[in-house]
Amino acid sequence: MSTPHKARPVTEASIPVQRVDRTTAPGTPAGDPVPESTRGPAVAARALAVLRMATGFVFLWAFVDKLFGWGYATQSKNAWVNGGSPTKGFLSGVHAGPFQSMFHSWAGAGWADWLFMLGLLSIGLAATLGVALRIAAVAGTLMMLFMWVAEWPFAQHTATGAASGSTNPLVDYHIVYALALIVAAAAYAGNTWGLGRMWSRLSVVSANRWLL
Repeated sequence: MSTPHKARPVTEASIPVQRVDRTTAPGTPAGDPVPESTRGPAVAARALAVLRMATGFVFLWAFVDKLFGWGYATQSKNAWVNGGSPTKGFLSGVHAGPFQSMFHSWAGAGWADWLFMLGLLSIGLAATLGVALRIAAVAGTLMMLFMWVAEWPFAQHTATGAASGSTNPLVDYHIVYALALIVAAAAYAGNTWGLGRMWSRLSVVSANRWLL
């Protein structure tokens, strides 16, 4: 005859302990456990927000420097407010590629100056604030492609025979900036540390999703 097994006493040591991460995600009450699977997307969203704002600042800084001539890329005497041209220096210095004459004819033109400066300002504000990122991505990509073509990185030498200084015949910083804008728009990066959610709730934006 078998004897009944004695029940093991339940002690604190016998209860399995489930470790939880007490790190809180954005929007959750402090102290609430956050599953490990949600931490990756949260970190990625913040990283994309930083990329978005940094890219926007690049455009905004270029606008302000060319407007007031803070002595970096633009000297004070060449500032737009002092009668200088934001496009003349760059476009007149195009000495490589098949479109040299076209860019030379655009250098210093009033319409080119206004389009360039309005583009820098609008793209910079949109990316920094996290609104209208799709429009900013399209406009920024077109601007960067025009500048990429103007520098013509394929050429190893300029029309005068001097070294062009090209470091990569395909992907340079213009392409990287364009890709950063495209990624920010595709990933809705304005929803984190930006005004993207508020912007998307506007009636005109809700009715026209291309304005996101």
